[in-house]
Amino acid sequence: MSKAVNSSAPTDSEVVFGILNDSDVILKRLYVGYFPMVLQLVINNNGTADDAKDVYQEAIIVLYNKVKSGKFELSSKLKTFLYSVCRKLWLKRLTQLSRYGGDIRDFEEHLPVEEDGDLHTERDIQFEKMGAALQLLGEPCKTIIEDFYIHNHSMQDICERFGYTNADNAKTQKYKCLQRLKKLFFQQN
Repeated sequence: MSKAVNSSAPTDSEVVFGILNDSDVILKRLYVGYFPMVLQLVINNNGTADDAKDVYQEAIIVLYNKVKSGKFELSSKLKTFLYSVCRKLWLKRLTQLSRYGGDIRDFEEHLPVEEDGDLHTERDIQFEKMGAALQLLGEPCKTIIEDFYIHNHSMQDICERFGYTNADNAKTQKYKCLQRLKKLFFQQN
């Protein structure tokens, strides 16, 4: 009896440990989990489903070899890493096949340049750190920051909700909360 392969994408750590332990199940889940993203990338940029399969297979091999070498350090989400590798491979393939005779910069709208991928990765890390800092902030600061910056409530609304005597006092409290949030954010590794 064989177990059914879970079709959801494995976690990043499951992939790394699965590759290190030669797990076919993890590789199959990885292939199924992120292939639609690569298929869309390739089809939206002059490719076919077969092209997408080829590019994705190459990207999986790149990931596999990097993990097996012991030099793999994941500084972004695995999905971002795979997308970046697939994007590079597909651009290279387009150039080789001469399907595209223009300027490679024309693809930037659909396929951001590597610096944008790095920026995206850095933003993901910063957002995660900010979320963690916000969780550590405590009340009422957490709610004040969320109400103002996420839910776009006015200072007058916040003043009334928390019982401050006027909007200026609420603004002063928001400033103090922001200072605490910054301190918590920068204390993280």
